[in-house]
Amino acid sequence: MSLSDDLVLNIKAIYARAYVRVKGLTREPHWSIAEVTIPLLSLSAYVYLYMTLDAYEYMAFVIVGGAMLAFWSNVLWGMSAQLYWEKDTGMLQHYMLTPASRMAILVGMAVGGMINTTIRSLSILAIGTLLFPVSYALNDPVALLLIFLLTIIALYGMGMLFASLFLLYGREASHIADLLQEPIYLLSGIYYPVIGSNIFPNAVKVVASMIPLTLGIDAIRLILIMGKGINDVTLHITALAILAVALLVLARIALKKMEDVSKRQGRLLLRWQ
Repeated sequence: MSLSDDLVLNIKAIYARAYVRVKGLTREPHWSIAEVTIPLLSLSAYVYLYMTLDAYEYMAFVIVGGAMLAFWSNVLWGMSAQLYWEKDTGMLQHYMLTPASRMAILVGMAVGGMINTTIRSLSILAIGTLLFPVSYALNDPVALLLIFLLTIIALYGMGMLFASLFLLYGREASHIADLLQEPIYLLSGIYYPVIGSNIFPNAVKVVASMIPLTLGIDAIRLILIMGKGINDVTLHITALAILAVALLVLARIALKKMEDVSKRQGRLLLRWQ
């Protein structure tokens, strides 16, 4: 197969996996209603808490964090545990045998998840803004878009890495996903600032900064709510770019390891493994 044919094949694989996820959004629209409504209920609880404490300045922080939470949920359940679920449904062997790159398949899953989750996230942000008296001070939309894209790329790079690791080492991927969920809620600062606050020690902030969601939410809040510009989030941009590259490289390495286990040992397809 020539290089051009290989490229076309991988692009088709990306499109095919993304199409399934985007099509699912229109095929089952009531799922989207639930996926927007349930996060809004959790978000509202924190908004009312801050209103009770007269901490009105944090209301917009909560809405932005709640909107970004949709991406973490999709990365955790729509990406990280996906290959494990594909094994249970009997589809994993087809992915292993296809002439297309397994990386292209994961990228297609990520692209489809990004589109679906972006729509859901914007819906949460819009409804939350309409329901509660919050205001924004966006002065640099280019910086906001750049931070958003870097955050999404890094997050889905993490999801692609976890997809292979869960399959290689996780007997029950859903249990690992459950285990990761609450610590990320704490360290990412979804409902409160982490990096810019004095509550957490520096060691905790360093650990939290290794999570793309933490850096992304903090930078988006600075730009969208505090009216900061690109010069104020240079460190965020640098850190997110490094994380994005590192996670994609690690995802590629883990995927190669998974392929080697599948082809040489033949144990990934066993349901009891």
